[in-house]
Amino acid sequence: MKWTGMFFVGYIILIGGVIAALWKLGVLETIGTTWTLIGVVIAIGIGVMLAVSSSGSKENIQIDRK
Repeated sequence: MKWTGMFFVGYIILIGGVIAALWKLGVLETIGTTWTLIGVVIAIGIGVMLAVSSSGSKENIQIDRK
């Protein structure tokens, strides 16, 4: 798996942990389902942007033909 994929998987696990903690504390009940889903979508979008931006530079390989 590429580093970008590993970063994104780790980010999804982090978001899952935060959501589980907020659910256990009862915070999600006061916020509501709609706002919770909106927050999750925004967090996943930020994760995609961070994963792509940290993927590094792409270089071309040149092959000398004789």
